[in-house]
Amino acid sequence: MKILARGSKTRLEELKVKLNAVSCELTCIDESDLLSANVHDYDVIFDLKFDEKKEQLKYFAGLKGIPVFVCAVKQQLAKAAFDYGRKVECTLLGINSLPTFLNRSLTEISLLNKEDAAKLQHWMTVFNWDYKVVNDRVGMVTPRVLFMIINEACYTLQENTASMTDIDISMKLGTNYPYGPFEWADKIGINHVYLTLEAIYEDTHEERYKVCPLLKTKYLKGETFY
Repeated sequence: MKILARGSKTRLEELKVKLNAVSCELTCIDESDLLSANVHDYDVIFDLKFDEKKEQLKYFAGLKGIPVFVCAVKQQLAKAAFDYGRKVECTLLGINSLPTFLNRSLTEISLLNKEDAAKLQHWMTVFNWDYKVVNDRVGMVTPRVLFMIINEACYTLQENTASMTDIDISMKLGTNYPYGPFEWADKIGINHVYLTLEAIYEDTHEERYKVCPLLKTKYLKGETFY
């Protein structure tokens, strides 16, 4: 089985770990354009940076029946397909490949077409991945919940209710999360947290997703919390 993957070095390393038990030939394109690869030569494609460059869809949309897993957290698969403007013949599947999320025990996957559920099940058996199908919505499920928690933590810090350290420690002790909200934001990347929340708010117009000014400032200045 030949697999093509495009993404940053960090995300590609996470994918390699995720595919560690799979017998495959993995070709990685680090930050490159899919134009440089013959996509027709592969059995499976992973575009781990599709969120940032959805126009790449034109390179694999015509691969009839080929599973194409794309990072679809900041956008909806249906919207990407609509903007493409032509028929999408590949089996387009959304995953969360933001840093720290890909190599988890349960993989969240969205479908462009619900009739592809059987094909997805086949590939999940091949990869031996435990998975859950989620709605094709901006933010998926876990990022939506976690980023909202990070945003609320920013409001708490902004109001001087508690320190970053106290908030992080309280969150880990109270929920058994591996990281506190500020630690996790730094590991994921504040840019991903901010841009995802902004996309969710634009999609839902719900006040709970409105980005905290403190988080926005950190994003604009390119700063981290620690």
